[in-house]
Amino acid sequence: MNQSVVIAPIGESLPDFLSSKQYSKIVVIADNNTKRYCYPILKAFLPKHNVVTVPPGEAHKTLATCEKIWEAMTKEELDRHALVINVGGGVIGDMGGFCAAVYKRGIDFIQVPTTLLSQVDASVGGKLGIDFQGFKNHLGVFNIPKSVLIDPVFLKTLPEREIRSGFAEIIKHCLIADGAKWEEIRAKDFEEQNWPDLIAHSVKIKQQVVDQDPTEKGLRKILNFGHTLGHAVETCFLNKGPKERLFHGEAIAVGMIMEAYLSFERKMIDQQTLTNIEEFLFATYGKVKIKPEDIEEIIALTRQDKKNKGKEIRFSLLKGAGQCAFDIVVTATEMRRSIAYYLG
Repeated sequence: MNQSVVIAPIGESLPDFLSSKQYSKIVVIADNNTKRYCYPILKAFLPKHNVVTVPPGEAHKTLATCEKIWEAMTKEELDRHALVINVGGGVIGDMGGFCAAVYKRGIDFIQVPTTLLSQVDASVGGKLGIDFQGFKNHLGVFNIPKSVLIDPVFLKTLPEREIRSGFAEIIKHCLIADGAKWEEIRAKDFEEQNWPDLIAHSVKIKQQVVDQDPTEKGLRKILNFGHTLGHAVETCFLNKGPKERLFHGEAIAVGMIMEAYLSFERKMIDQQTLTNIEEFLFATYGKVKIKPEDIEEIIALTRQDKKNKGKEIRFSLLKGAGQCAFDIVVTATEMRRSIAYYLG
């Protein structure tokens, strides 16, 4: 796959990328927040361009928003030699990339991820898509951006809750692929973590996995540890309304505890590993209040997970800290036990 990912000041990486290209037009896609706080950081390094602004948040990662983006692209008369620059977190990267990938059967786009979550996970690997009828990332394609330009300076624009959310994917990368790094990060408090180092570490792990399995036929599924139940929890809370919603990483932290318990039940990890994971995640994220009536909805939502085959709900589970197995069939009864374990 050889995806281009550059970790450098945006004032260097963006002009360097554009210097070797000749685009007919450039459109920046941002949400209201990233237009206000992040776009000014890179505006001076862009030639003539237009900005398409959309509402922020997962609730707007829909076909309706895509229609507005496509309308704006059409109004700007973008041809197949145009460039889309997505400035934002995972929602903008997923949706803006999806819009670029299908507009006139595909035009070039680059990602400028501005959240920790998108820098360490969502922007790398070419997964693009939107939510549909309440199901997360239900419609989408694989399409590699021309480049991903990562600059840790954008983290200064974020509230702490956003950075904490992104940290969950860093934890996941360590648990599935680097046991030594897991021991290193769990020995430190959240405030002591070295973000530039951890961004580079996560990008390297994700690139190595994606290069071996670009379209998630096998190995790439390990990147979904914590996500089968985590996505279901995220969707369940999203369905309750904006006041109840969890950030992606907060839901994945829930999912990692539940799925670590499933790994323990299968004798794939020992009690000490489960305890270490549970204690660190609870200390970092606290405990989400899942109501008894939510449990069956969460289990039902796992039936839409993209790793499934037929009626089999397939998980990626840990094989010790630092290794992961995939395509493990888990029953609804086992899921209930894992949720009950989380609830304590």
